[in-house]
Amino acid sequence: MTFFSARSALMRLPRIPLDPDGVTILDSAAQFRSTLLAQIALARHRIYLCSLYLQQDEAGAEILQALYAAKAAYPSLDIRILVDWHRAQRGLIGAAKQGGNALWYQEQSRLHAASVPIYGVPVQTRELFGVLHLKGFVIDDTVLYSGASLNNVYLHKQEKYRHDRYILLKNSQLADSMVQFIGQHILGSAAVHRLDVAEIPATRGMRREIRSFRADLKAARYLLPQENRSLPMSPQTASELARLSVTPIVGVGKNNPLNRCICQLLAASSQQITICTPYFNFPLAVTREINRALKRGVRIDIIVGDKTANDFYIPPEQGFKMIAALPYLYESKLRQFAKLHQDQLTRGQLNLHLWRDGENTFHLKGLWVDQDYILLTGNNLNPRAFRLDLENALLIHDPEQQLAAKKQQELASIYRHTKTVSHYSTLEKLQDYPPEVRKLLSRLSRSRLDHLAYRVL
Repeated sequence: MTFFSARSALMRLPRIPLDPDGVTILDSAAQFRSTLLAQIALARHRIYLCSLYLQQDEAGAEILQALYAAKAAYPSLDIRILVDWHRAQRGLIGAAKQGGNALWYQEQSRLHAASVPIYGVPVQTRELFGVLHLKGFVIDDTVLYSGASLNNVYLHKQEKYRHDRYILLKNSQLADSMVQFIGQHILGSAAVHRLDVAEIPATRGMRREIRSFRADLKAARYLLPQENRSLPMSPQTASELARLSVTPIVGVGKNNPLNRCICQLLAASSQQITICTPYFNFPLAVTREINRALKRGVRIDIIVGDKTANDFYIPPEQGFKMIAALPYLYESKLRQFAKLHQDQLTRGQLNLHLWRDGENTFHLKGLWVDQDYILLTGNNLNPRAFRLDLENALLIHDPEQQLAAKKQQELASIYRHTKTVSHYSTLEKLQDYPPEVRKLLSRLSRSRLDHLAYRVL
């Protein structure tokens, strides 16, 4: 993809005008929780929450009780909660066998007179091959966008937190577009069922409906103004493109619109790129565009969680579980990348930043390109996100840098807990890992199963 074709594709995207005063960036998980609860209490028209999961714990219960209270106070309030179908019906990875959150949803439904429907969305017939990873909470005409799910650690209800991005956008057209997508492309599907009712169909009996649903999702789009195709541009069109705007984008499967947009953003960069990802495991298409950008002389900053800040990390003294090898797998990939690009690291053209804050974890994703593009997304920028999960994003175009101060505020809050990797040798290698991890990773490498793990985890 060339620089000019990428820039042209981005400029043709449909867009929704934004008021800079309607954009608020929150700094912390605790502020995100309090803002979400405040917005729910203020709702009078609609509440649409889309999340990977709503967990049965203190924070999850606080959110669900707030929703029931809002519905009881305002019976006409349109409330819809969407969670992943598979994730809601199993316990936590590595924990004892549990019935899943769906049983809790049903129990809470029986305890309350008001109705708060919770829908399970099956993006694939098995969780391993795709989940609901759409992000964005619509409350009246406000969109609260974050990669966070709803539980104690994401909402910093107790001691530990998982740091993410939290952006509040007051825009009725954006809110309407996101609600319209959910109503037209998700809630109307025969594969989507409520989880807060007693009778839930078995997944094995829905396989045909789920496959049809996934096929429909591949063609689904947010309802937006028409693309800006007029070239050369009229004065009116040029004026519109110079305004602060936002474009919601959705995609599932290979070569979807969101994947293309991410690659176009990287290809269109001329000065600087900042990338956040919790799991260092870029798809080939992203790696290719990063390498091309480096050759163009673009400065690139990559912020990734330290392996101890990975949500799958388990301290060695707590015993070994297979899932605990994942942070080491990602670190080994980061070390390979750093070694390959040591010259750029030495020159300062490429900068790798490791995030770590005590025992807290890191879950940030997104892009900042040059001075004019900001991508908010739940997409992990890994092969799984590019091939399997249903993902979305909000692309903000800020040609006049009206959000510059807020952008710097957000980046400063992220960089506060980072350290820079100046040389690849400062990252641990296989021989430094705990014996159980070293043994498992060696076995995966010999059998080439590590390549499969990178694609689905």
